[in-house]
Amino acid sequence: MSTAMSRTALSRTGMSRTGLSRRGFLLGAASLGAIPILSSCVGSGSGEGPAASGGGATTLTLQSSIQDAGPKAALEKVVGGFTGPQTTLNSVATEQFRAQLSTYLSSATPPDVLAWYAGSVANTYAAEGLLLDVSDLWAPGGACAGFSDALRALSTSSDGKAIFVPTSYYWWSIFYKKSAFAEWGVRPPTTWDDFIALCDDLKARGIHPLTNGIGSTAWMSAGWFDYLNLRINGAEYHRALLAGQHSFEDPQVTAVLEQYARLIPYFHPNQTSWDAQQAVTPMVNNEAAMYLVGAFCVQYFPQDQQDDLDFFSVPTIDPAVPTAEEAPTDGFFAAANSQNPEGAKELLSYLASAPAQQQYITDSGSSNLPTSPDVDTSGFSPLVQKGIQLLNSTAEITQFFNRDSSDALQTTADAALTQFIADPSDIRGVQRQWQQAAQQVFSS
Repeated sequence: MSTAMSRTALSRTGMSRTGLSRRGFLLGAASLGAIPILSSCVGSGSGEGPAASGGGATTLTLQSSIQDAGPKAALEKVVGGFTGPQTTLNSVATEQFRAQLSTYLSSATPPDVLAWYAGSVANTYAAEGLLLDVSDLWAPGGACAGFSDALRALSTSSDGKAIFVPTSYYWWSIFYKKSAFAEWGVRPPTTWDDFIALCDDLKARGIHPLTNGIGSTAWMSAGWFDYLNLRINGAEYHRALLAGQHSFEDPQVTAVLEQYARLIPYFHPNQTSWDAQQAVTPMVNNEAAMYLVGAFCVQYFPQDQQDDLDFFSVPTIDPAVPTAEEAPTDGFFAAANSQNPEGAKELLSYLASAPAQQQYITDSGSSNLPTSPDVDTSGFSPLVQKGIQLLNSTAEITQFFNRDSSDALQTTADAALTQFIADPSDIRGVQRQWQQAAQQVFSS
C-alpha cells in the first residue's frame, strides 16, 4: 500500500463497517509516576506464566501520554485486568511524551507498547523501522480481523505491514450549551453566513462567540485551520498540503487564513493563556458560546453540565466542496526492539478486544467511539449517537493536522498560527515563513 493510501483516513464505507458503531529514555517509576499493574501472568499457550509469551523478557511496559483524569484512571483499570505478562503502565506528560517518542522507540530497551495515534505520524516511525510488525493481529482470527478496511488502511505502513492497533476514535465539531443558546434566543447556524451573523450577534451582546486554548496546547489553533481548509479547498487538497505536495504560500492557503482572520475578533482574549481544558471555563460560566474541539472536551465540563452539551458541524463555505469531518484515531503500537514481542502482541490483542474497549469508554466517561464492531453502542449517550451519525453521513474523514502530517510539521503550524493569531495583518509573511519551516521538515 502506498504512503498516500496509508494516509487516507476513514471513508464513509469503512466507518459503517465498524458498526461505528474514536494526541533520556525515562522508565524510572519515580520520574514517570509508573503504575505497576500486577496481572495473573498467565501465558497464552502453556499456562507457564509470562515465559509463555516468548521473547527476551517476561514483563511488559506500556508507555502512555493520557493525562486527563477519567481516561487515565480508565486505562489503569483496563490494564489491571490483563491476564498476560506482568505489565507496568508508565504515564508521561503529553508534550514530554511527544518530544521523547523517537528516543523511546530507538532505545535498545524501549517500552514494549506505546499509546499514540494512527495514520501518517505512526507511518513515519514505521518507515524508520521502529515499529513492530503486527500483521498477524489483522489476519483471520486475529484481534483486529473484524475491524473495517478503512481502519486497516489507517494502521498499515507504506510497505504493507500492519503497525498499529486502533482502539477508539472521536469527532471534532463546534460544541455549545443548549441552555445557553436557549437563554440567548439563538440557534445553531446552518450556513457560513449564518455562523458569522451569530458571532456578530453574540459579540454585540458582550458574549465572546468563540473560545480556544492555545497557550500550552498551541496545536489547538490548527483545528480551525484544518476545518477552514476542508471547507474551502477540500479533503484531497488538505491531505496533499500536509504531505508536502502543495506550498503553504498557495493562494488556496491565503483564502483559508483570510477566513481565519475574520474569526479572530470573536475569540475570547484569554485563549493565548489557556490550554485546551481551561478553554471551557468561559462556556461553563456562559461568558463564551462555542468551542471547536474534539469530543474529549465533554469530560472537561462539570458533570451537571455534560448533558447540556450539543454540537454542530462547521458550516459549509463552498457547496461544491464535499463534506469532511475530523475523526482522530487513537490506539497503540509496539516497539520493534521490544524484548518481549509476543507479550506485546498479547497485550495489544487484549486492548483491541470489545470488552476492553467497552470498559475503557464507559469508565473514562469520554465520548470516544469504539473501533471494534462487537462493542454495543446502543447504550451510549445521545451526544455520542449524534457523533456516530455525523461521521456516518460525511463524504470524507481526516485525522488532525499532525496525524495527517507529522509531529514535526505540527510544530511549524503551531508557530505560524500563533504568530498569525497575534497579528493577522501580514498573511503573506506568515505563509512565507511557514513554507520555509515546512521545507526544512520535508527535506530532513
